[in-house]
Amino acid sequence: MNALVRIALSRPYTFVVLALLLLIVGPLAALRTPTDIFPEIRIPVIGVVWQYTGLPPDQMSGRIVTPFQRALTTTVNDIEHITANSYTTYGVIKIFFQPNVDIRTANAQVTAIAQTMLRQLPPGSTPPLILNYSASTVPIIQLALGGEGLTEQNMFDIATNQLRTPLVTVPGAAIPWPFGGKQRQIQLDINPAAMQALGLSGQDVANALAAQNLITPVGTQKIGNFEYNIQLNNAPRKIEELGNLPIKVVNGATVYIRDVAQVRDGNPPQTNIVHVDGTRSVLMMVLKAGATSTLDIIAGIKQKIIDTKDQLPEQLRVNLLGDQSIFVRDAGAGVAFEGILAAALTSVMILLFLGSWRSTIIIAISIPLSVLGAIICLAAVGETLNIMTLGGLALAVGILVDDATVTVENINWHLEQGKEVEESILDGARQIVTPAFVSMLCICIVFVPMFFLTGVSRFLFVPMALSVIFAMIWSFILSRTLVPTMAKYMLHKHVHHEDGEKPPTRNPLVAFQRGFEARFERFRDVYHDLLRMALTHRKVFVVCFLGFVGLSFLLVPFLGRNFFPAVDTGQILIHTRSQIGTRVEETANRLADVQKFIRQIIPPDKIDTMADNIGMPISGINLTYSNTGVIGPQDGDIQIKLKENRKPTEEYVRELREKLPREFPGISFAFLPADIVSQILNFGSPAPIDIQVRGANTVENFKYANNLLRRVRLIPGVADARIQQSPSSPAFNVDVDRTRAQYVGLTARDVTNSMVVNLAGSSQVAPTFFLDPNNGVSYSIVMQTPQYQIDSLSKLEALPISGTGAPTAPMLGGIAEINRSASSAVVSQYDIQTMVQIFATPQGRDLGAVAKDIQKAIDETAKELPRGSRVVLLGQVETMNSAFAGLLFGLLGAIVLIYLLIVVNFQSWADPFVIVSALPAALAGIIWMLFATHTTLSVPALTGAIMCMGVATANSVLVIAFARERYEELGDPVAAALDAGFVRIRPVLMTALAMIIGMTPMALGLGEGGEQNAPLGRAVIGGLIFATVATLIFVPVVFSMVHKKQSAKPAPAPELVHAT
Repeated sequence: MNALVRIALSRPYTFVVLALLLLIVGPLAALRTPTDIFPEIRIPVIGVVWQYTGLPPDQMSGRIVTPFQRALTTTVNDIEHITANSYTTYGVIKIFFQPNVDIRTANAQVTAIAQTMLRQLPPGSTPPLILNYSASTVPIIQLALGGEGLTEQNMFDIATNQLRTPLVTVPGAAIPWPFGGKQRQIQLDINPAAMQALGLSGQDVANALAAQNLITPVGTQKIGNFEYNIQLNNAPRKIEELGNLPIKVVNGATVYIRDVAQVRDGNPPQTNIVHVDGTRSVLMMVLKAGATSTLDIIAGIKQKIIDTKDQLPEQLRVNLLGDQSIFVRDAGAGVAFEGILAAALTSVMILLFLGSWRSTIIIAISIPLSVLGAIICLAAVGETLNIMTLGGLALAVGILVDDATVTVENINWHLEQGKEVEESILDGARQIVTPAFVSMLCICIVFVPMFFLTGVSRFLFVPMALSVIFAMIWSFILSRTLVPTMAKYMLHKHVHHEDGEKPPTRNPLVAFQRGFEARFERFRDVYHDLLRMALTHRKVFVVCFLGFVGLSFLLVPFLGRNFFPAVDTGQILIHTRSQIGTRVEETANRLADVQKFIRQIIPPDKIDTMADNIGMPISGINLTYSNTGVIGPQDGDIQIKLKENRKPTEEYVRELREKLPREFPGISFAFLPADIVSQILNFGSPAPIDIQVRGANTVENFKYANNLLRRVRLIPGVADARIQQSPSSPAFNVDVDRTRAQYVGLTARDVTNSMVVNLAGSSQVAPTFFLDPNNGVSYSIVMQTPQYQIDSLSKLEALPISGTGAPTAPMLGGIAEINRSASSAVVSQYDIQTMVQIFATPQGRDLGAVAKDIQKAIDETAKELPRGSRVVLLGQVETMNSAFAGLLFGLLGAIVLIYLLIVVNFQSWADPFVIVSALPAALAGIIWMLFATHTTLSVPALTGAIMCMGVATANSVLVIAFARERYEELGDPVAAALDAGFVRIRPVLMTALAMIIGMTPMALGLGEGGEQNAPLGRAVIGGLIFATVATLIFVPVVFSMVHKKQSAKPAPAPELVHAT
């Protein structure tokens, strides 16, 4: 490695060019690398959406979803688990795969089995929609459409056919169907009385429509020199022409569709209503798919809206809601600012210690170059710039200084001895190469266990580990190359004055530095006395010190555990549920009252926008991407975006949680994760705590879940506890007496067809289409009795049932009994087992403590659990537990790896043990710091602990390496330990202070998203403060106890090494 230093001195321009390349390529790589909030979480999921209009959840589950899941398990490889939800009309299956799966093969296998299954499904079933997504697929922006004079139908049509098409071409954007609005279709509103009078059935109209509206081309004809296309009017060209289609001849007169039905340009009954700031609207949600930068996707969406403005109606307004790019940009800028501030503060500290601006410049230049080098490497391995990678770089800033500082300080020491510049550089670099290399390896090796993490944690922390490792490697390379090159030109031979006194100076900086030096010397003398005292009373000191460290660990249970710290992005998302079965219009009225009340609690001048999304979306794709837990028309979501100058969001949430249920007793409220960070960490679940009761005995499972829910609600810190599923969706059972129906010439098929046409519409069983020549879009033609004509049970009983062989059309009440009953509102399954879920959120208490109490409640009620059922606690809790287990294993692994590395370097078992003895003190420091700042133990805090192990070891290596030299020379371990502490205090303090000062901006958690990495900074600072004290006092004492007194070796006085 010394050859590198020689090359740097003999060919200086080589490494100046390297530095220039880093300065050019680094920023280019930074600009071209996608910017995001988190690294891409590549846990592959395939969503399969089955649709069968009007099919209730129990039937959807039994006839389509469950058979499909069973078929999946036979032909699709590498499935980790399957979840399924069956709603009315839709069945959504999510297949989670093992991380190493080839998703292309999985897609092919899922598609193949879906096609094979079609023959076994109800008639008229269409192949499912198949979607690919991951944990990172979260909403990043929403477009709210509005405008004077535009109806909901106009807005939906514009959103679907004019706006969505150009937007989906933006790379990385996934855009489901619009929410809200009315889907345009051609309605044939049947008049039951007119049909009855003419003796016609709904089937007759359906047959006429199928026979008179064809899309079959008839061919061409050649006449003379030309070939003519023959265009037959077998499909109506105008909506009015549909009314002129004949049905059949009755009593000698032709009956047309217009005689028994009103033909209009309409929409199906609305199931999804959206308001933005009280006005009806249509909402388009843009989700992030794949590894494309959030910032690029949103910039692309905004640009496309500007580009397509000319093709859209003038009065259309497109408002942007929930723009996550602001948070991502601010969070990234915040972390970058922390890094810059850390670099500046560290440089000031070095200037103070070294007293030379030339030395400071050499060291300060290596910081940005190492960071740029790391960014180039991150871009090369395909990582993005995000909170984790930027946090890793900010974390590294404090350590980066270490290599350059040590090199420059050692060169200066040799210059002090009166050597020439080149000789000083070569000697200084040679002397510290091994300790510097070991120190770098110590810091890199602690991150190795992170590569063994699994699940979400792996995708979050491996990029952070990589960013620190790359920065450290670059720092080491630059300290061997660029630092010597710059030292050659910037450092000069020291002038020694005869009397040893430095000449008087008028420079205030020099005067200040000399004053600092004098005070530091006094401090060093005090430390010398303290260390001597500790060495005199070794046993007492060691027992007291270890006792204090041991007692510190008793604070751990009081810290609490969270997966990640909460982030305040000024967004609130409330999920509301009225009584199961409430119609969507009624839900909209109730939510309007709720929003009025919210505006009384949160001052209107603090609210930026308030939007609601009520009922079931018109496509299963939206249900697949949705993570709010909507199951029917009684559900609604309210999104509130607050302005900047406001109280903390948590205070408003607490007040709303308390007052809303009192004001609206019939509605249940749940506050869902609104920010992009929590949504990614929850991985599609509406709450951090998800208790699943799985088993075939659904009735007993609901009883057990209700008992467990009562216990869970009593646990302190639990909020929004609720059962997601419901067995009490209102229904009517129509029991046809088949014998009686046979007497009047009817079969179950005739009854079904009549009821379908009157109640559900003909779109599923007999789909027909009308091509609008004005815009080239095909719209469904749906035949249905308007809902307002059948608005009571007696009208349902009076429904005429007609059949092809029946001479008269009897009423439904004459051949069937109608009874009130209840059915499932949604059927949820986990690995094909039916499940009941309890969702809950922690408030005012840490997730770990709440989860522990919930687990206790589950254990206490284990005897009440129905036979064959089991209870599982999932959600963020499970992810947190696996991450904590992985990181704690990583912490132990880091200590073992460090120990083994130092054994190899020192060729001794005892000295590495002495070095590692400082680490328990570092852990105690972390605990005290977290306790003092009221910071819970979280994944970032544990990462900080792992990081701290490496830096604390590097400093101990520094002291023990010198102590060994002195011990060999003096033979007295006590004197060697005293000397080592006294000589090494400056480099040890410089390294520790550089790191502590470098971490301070991060620990303060300033700016957007600063709360995320604050525990990391706090853990490192706390750990280093204690570890530095241990390194300077405890480690020398342990060294003196491990080694025995021996005869001194006659040896030449070694050069003092002021370095790592």
